[in-house]
Amino acid sequence: MMLLYGIAAVTVLWFFLSNFAHANPASLAKLLKVIGGIVALGIAGLLAIRGRIDIALLIGSLGAWLLGWSRLAFPNLGRRAQPASGSTSRVRSRLIEMTLVHDTGEMDGSVLAGAFAGQQLGLLDEARLRKLLTECQVSDPDGVRLLEAYLDRRFPHWREDTQGVEQPRADAQPASGVMTPEEAYRILDLQPGATHDQIRQVHRSLMKKLHPDQGGSTYLAARVNQAKDILLSRHEG
Repeated sequence: MMLLYGIAAVTVLWFFLSNFAHANPASLAKLLKVIGGIVALGIAGLLAIRGRIDIALLIGSLGAWLLGWSRLAFPNLGRRAQPASGSTSRVRSRLIEMTLVHDTGEMDGSVLAGAFAGQQLGLLDEARLRKLLTECQVSDPDGVRLLEAYLDRRFPHWREDTQGVEQPRADAQPASGVMTPEEAYRILDLQPGATHDQIRQVHRSLMKKLHPDQGGSTYLAARVNQAKDILLSRHEG
């Protein structure tokens, strides 16, 4: 057995030396990682046979990492936790609950009260959305901001068609009311007890989706910032 290992080692060494002069640094580094991984797995196998399972697992993990297997076996090893796929932020006013899909940045929502109660925004045409906006203007200023942000994304030219006059952007105004921690968790789609890193990472991801260059909303961005500040202040307190 030792003779076979010796022959294998000599063969690998010969191959390495014969290609060393012609290898570029990147290829050489990759080759060294492959060789190191194979050697580490071989040593781990020998240790496992001899009953040293604990050390075998440690060296075997190193070998798997060198061979690039770590992401398959341990998806979260060596990188930050990512927001769960399908996560959505929810911002609620008196008449509207708006949702923002983290993965795609798409917006949708539902009507909570009023003439269109129970209906999805995505199923309402522009004319009915304008009627809903008029209803919000009477009693729901936050709903105005949410609905304007939605209209800006779905019907980019809707303001130009409003009596031929450019309408002021309500989403540029500050959010009304005090946000509760429960609302903050709902906006960032986090569970109570989320860590500093989780809060900051979700906030960073959402702000990229809400950037003006991506058709974002100043009002929604302000709400996301407010939610982050509230949750971080709870940790610091």
